[in-house]
Amino acid sequence: MRRLLTLIVVLGIAVVAGQPAMGHCQIPCGIYDDLLRVRMWEEHVTTIERSLKGLNDHLGKTGAADVNQQVRWVMNKEVHADLITEIVTEYFLQQRIKAPKAGDDEARKVYMERLETLHGMLVSSMKAKQSVDPSHATRLRELIDKFKKQYFSPEDLAHLGHEH
Repeated sequence: MRRLLTLIVVLGIAVVAGQPAMGHCQIPCGIYDDLLRVRMWEEHVTTIERSLKGLNDHLGKTGAADVNQQVRWVMNKEVHADLITEIVTEYFLQQRIKAPKAGDDEARKVYMERLETLHGMLVSSMKAKQSVDPSHATRLRELIDKFKKQYFSPEDLAHLGHEH
């Protein structure tokens, strides 16, 4: 019996340890790549846009393969909307956007602008997930561009546009 319990515990640990990480760690590791996260947002928005196009390409078709593909496009769109939300909350809001010290009015203004933009991204991501209206993906792209200007220096932005 004891061996069976040990085996179950070991297998349980193996299963949990084998699960992919779902975002940047929330321990003070100090490893941050803000530019990468923005590139990831942009890629997720592009994927949402392509999913909407793919969904529209199958619109009105009722064959099993077409219905299956419609479901896959919807699921893909929703996964990528969730990934945007995850980066906003678990990376930027929880780890990178710091509340300013009391009395620093300029820092508070910058902080509030960033929070407003990130909140807008959360809402637009939710709407992109819930609907098939491409304007939500367009709005996400606009908010990403706005956040880039609020968060990064001009030098950082120059690197953001650099392709390898």
